Amino acid sequence: MSKQTTNKPITTKIIKNMKGAEKISMLTAYDYSMAKLVDRAGIDMILVGDSLGNVMLGFDNTTHVTMSDMLHHTKSVARGAEHCMVVADMPFLSCHLGVYEAVKNAGALISEGNAGAVKLEGGTEVCEIIKAITDAGIPVVGHLGLTPQSVNQLGGFGVQAKTQDAADKLLEDAKAVEAAGAFCLVLECIPAELAKKVTDSLSIPTIGIGAGSDCDGQVLVLHDMLGMFDDYIPSFVKQFAQVGKEITAGVTSYISEVKNGSFPVLKK
Repeated sequence: MSKQTTNKPITTKIIKNMKGAEKISMLTAYDYSMAKLVDRAGIDMILVGDSLGNVMLGFDNTTHVTMSDMLHHTKSVARGAEHCMVVADMPFLSCHLGVYEAVKNAGALISEGNAGAVKLEGGTEVCEIIKAITDAGIPVVGHLGLTPQSVNQLGGFGVQAKTQDAADKLLEDAKAVEAAGAFCLVLECIPAELAKKVTDSLSIPTIGIGAGSDCDGQVLVLHDMLGMFDDYIPSFVKQFAQVGKEITAGVTSYISEVKNGSFPVLKK
């Protein structure tokens, strides 16, 4: 039976059981209204991504996003998401100042933010942290490939793991993240062949973004796929709607009618 035929909240067990049985759908959302609409449509997972730094706060990368930002937006999303799983990003430096701080911050996103899981970037270097967080009873989603919080170290945005050594390292990292306790793994901007190899090598689901069609699921930034954010459009994004243009057209009409006096029309 498809999980969509039930009305139960999506759990980690359901997500893990979807591997090989049903593709997993995931989108970002950052506020109550959008979360409610996305949840109503039947999405499996909402990611409260630190991409909110770009599309909501106007920063040029995600390293400026704080725990306060993440808590604020996660609380809003959780209020609107009744059915899907809400996953909150661990922001820059929230899990790299020691295990204690990492568990404390992850716990805040669960207990205060009402998230169902947290996501953190990195491979073998963060496995101790992943294990500590999961040992505390907090579900973890891993993230490999293009890790936006490391953009300064990576030297910019682009496809990762293009050499054989880098591909071998990413596969090693993926297996280590799974062993550390992650129940799901995001693969961002890596070659499709490598994403397939990683997906086939793991017992946990993979969620791709710019990583081909062989992952167990897909995730996109909501504002990208709805055509609401055009500062930068990644090559792998498909715009499923042009909401940005509709908003601009609607606001333009409103301004025109205010200026010429045709709005408001008083009802008799």
